Amino acid sequence: MSGGARRAEYLEALGIDCWVPRAVPAGNATAEVPSELAPAALEPKSVEPPPSVAAGSAPERPGTAGVAEAWEQLLEQVRTCTACAPHQTRTQAVFGVGDRRAEWMVIGEAPGAEEDRRGEPFVGRAGQLLDAMLRAIGLGRETNVYIANILKSRPPGNRDPRPEEIAACLPYLHRQIALVRPKLLLAVGRIAAQTLLGTDAPLGRLRGRAHSFGEYNVPLVVTYHPAYLLRAPAEKRKAWEDLQFARSLFTQLRDPEPNDGHRS
Repeated sequence: MSGGARRAEYLEALGIDCWVPRAVPAGNATAEVPSELAPAALEPKSVEPPPSVAAGSAPERPGTAGVAEAWEQLLEQVRTCTACAPHQTRTQAVFGVGDRRAEWMVIGEAPGAEEDRRGEPFVGRAGQLLDAMLRAIGLGRETNVYIANILKSRPPGNRDPRPEEIAACLPYLHRQIALVRPKLLLAVGRIAAQTLLGTDAPLGRLRGRAHSFGEYNVPLVVTYHPAYLLRAPAEKRKAWEDLQFARSLFTQLRDPEPNDGHRS
């Protein structure tokens, strides 16, 4: 199966296999959505990174010899952590999954019931949708992306994480980011986006532009949580725009154009 056919298959799974062109609202950096799904639909667009983000910037990571040990230590700390109330009702901690040297890192909110049971983030229907979204831009949890949550324990009844729970668990995520050293972060859902950016702005205002994550200055793009998209399928169009934007930004950061002064 060709790359274009695979992409069309994945987009069909998202429920966005047929598009009607429309102009992008002012201030939204994504390009028009094509009416025909073809490889050109994913060609890099002109995207302006946030001023504080330098190409290839990433958090520091231990030397190669110490990386595996650092991961194991962190995993054990998360498994045995009792710093927040949800640890009392969880089945197990949900650490993360994927390529530990990935250039992309996807960050969600907290484990749900199925994640708590299986010990892996983003499984069940929401996880299947996330996988389809990632495959549509050439990513997969088995190969080239790392996936984690803000909270490592499921909040009772799948309620929103409380501020003190986020504060207790966030250092673990920061350590994961430092070990992975991603070139781009994709925050899925309001709570993940607001937590990582330190804001209470609504998700709609955070979409469509590149943010810079904390002291690491890693580019961060915001989109909807797949669980929300299952409840509001009409928003999948916007999620697809976000994925295109993220891919375009990543392409420019990975392969920046030479400065005019260096052109032959």
